[in-house]
Amino acid sequence: MGILHSCKKGDIPVLTTAVITDITTTSVLTGGNIVSDGGSEITSRGICWNTTSNPTIANQRTLDGNGAGSFISNITLLMPGTYYTIRAYATNRAGTGYGNELSFVTLAIQTGEVDDIDGNTYKTVKIGTQTWMAENLKTTRYNDNTVIPRVTGNLSWSKLISPAYCWYGNDSSTYKPDYGALYNWYCVSTGKLCPSGWHVPTDDQWTILSTYLGGEDVAGDKMKEEGNAHWKIPNSGVSNSSGFTALPGGARVDGNFVVIGSTGAWWSVTENDTVNVWFRDLDDDVVPLLRGYIDKSTGLSVRCIKN
Repeated sequence: MGILHSCKKGDIPVLTTAVITDITTTSVLTGGNIVSDGGSEITSRGICWNTTSNPTIANQRTLDGNGAGSFISNITLLMPGTYYTIRAYATNRAGTGYGNELSFVTLAIQTGEVDDIDGNTYKTVKIGTQTWMAENLKTTRYNDNTVIPRVTGNLSWSKLISPAYCWYGNDSSTYKPDYGALYNWYCVSTGKLCPSGWHVPTDDQWTILSTYLGGEDVAGDKMKEEGNAHWKIPNSGVSNSSGFTALPGGARVDGNFVVIGSTGAWWSVTENDTVNVWFRDLDDDVVPLLRGYIDKSTGLSVRCIKN
């Protein structure tokens, strides 16, 4: 009789925990190896973890199939700079067995600063292989020192086919410090909007960000600022574990100022067609980072990414 059935019927599984690799700010790769199924079928297996010792399936865990042998487990949704312990587990009809305990610390968020030509200083954050501004852009000049036209009138804005910026509600004292400016895509398309060495992200670069954070369906809550200082209620379940610190700067649509406090929307440079451009959107009452396209005349926020 082989090793997988060497124990008498009714024993719990015997297993080991795989070496930890690929530690990031929010995830880690590991797994396990079930060397004995205890004489009955393995109905569930995976990794359990917590921030103290002796994690069990009563704590957080992955579900990585069934059956004996080795398996790989990708643990996500972790907090940056945090100590964790893990154990592989396997369950059969006799109960749950655990592998050896291992520990690790997720990487801390790497931050920095960058200045624009107006003298505004922005926090920056490294997320995976990318470095992003952690604040919305608020410059009134291109990086070659050319002044960007400011357009206040609703009708004038709605008819624009040339670069322009504005402050939400045409009120810089209230909205500029936290939310930055709103720019139309003609402004973005000049390639001169961000500080030297930075640029407005492509649609693909936004996708790289959301993929690193676990996909569009879960990325939003890792990107939004916590609490209700800026986001309207509910904004629940938010961790900002990426450090992106997204704020709901609203938009200017057909010349009208809308959705401040409930929506943040940011340009890409990638056109969908001659009229529309891809952008990203976060809302106060949903988890996903939403991808869509919008008319070039719309006023949206900008987050720059490092070259």
